[in-house]
Amino acid sequence: MVMDSPRPHEPARRDLDLLVWDAPNIDMTLSSILGSRPASSDRPRFDAIARWFLSEAADHEVEGCVFTNVHPTSAVSLRGWIEALRSFGYAVFARPKVHPEDDVDDAMLQHIASRRASHRLRRVVVASGDGRNFLAPLEELHRAGVRVVVLSFAEVAGYAQESPLIEFVDLEDVPGAFQVSLGRTRLTALPPDGGWFRPTRPMRALLEDSGPLEHPHPVPAVEAPAPAPAGEDRPRAQPPEVGEVGRVPAPQGQQARTG
Repeated sequence: MVMDSPRPHEPARRDLDLLVWDAPNIDMTLSSILGSRPASSDRPRFDAIARWFLSEAADHEVEGCVFTNVHPTSAVSLRGWIEALRSFGYAVFARPKVHPEDDVDDAMLQHIASRRASHRLRRVVVASGDGRNFLAPLEELHRAGVRVVVLSFAEVAGYAQESPLIEFVDLEDVPGAFQVSLGRTRLTALPPDGGWFRPTRPMRALLEDSGPLEHPHPVPAVEAPAPAPAGEDRPRAQPPEVGEVGRVPAPQGQQARTG
């Protein structure tokens, strides 16, 4: 039997697990989820992300890359963050943010293509909720035999959850990624015994609002009962059932959906 072997002028390509992180997208999404600029305790821990990534890499070569924009006014403050990332083993690609179109998506896709040419990609993890730019390239990678994982938040990464070719992992399900629960309304990740969602502001704040109060969504109409026969009491219509409100703790060890 003839064994396949690389030609002398074609060195064997090494297996690679690649993680690419879209920092502008993740930061924007986190701000949207929290409704405000994230505090340091609200931001993901990149050391925990690295440990999770390494947990399925076995002895294959690994590479973690963070792609970020640098506004002229934030260059000094970002230096410490970038140095911390490098100390965790991440390479960092930084692009000046001078114009609105100065994004990092093209650089991320180019890097994935470059690594695909130089290595045999085994697993690609993309941390981004941007389906417009990543859906088609990632599905094409899957068809080429690469395991593809999207790491983001369920609220924005519908493209990954709906694709049968892409695995999705919610960032808050990565062990140790956040110091505190983000307090999100994750109705698809409720504990078996239920849980609470806390109010986002005091009820008495409604008295400070000007103008008529409006429901965020129309209240379901209650169907009027049929007229009661003569001589019988008319039954009263029952109001729609109202669910309790509180906070649900982040689930532990949720399994990712696979394509």
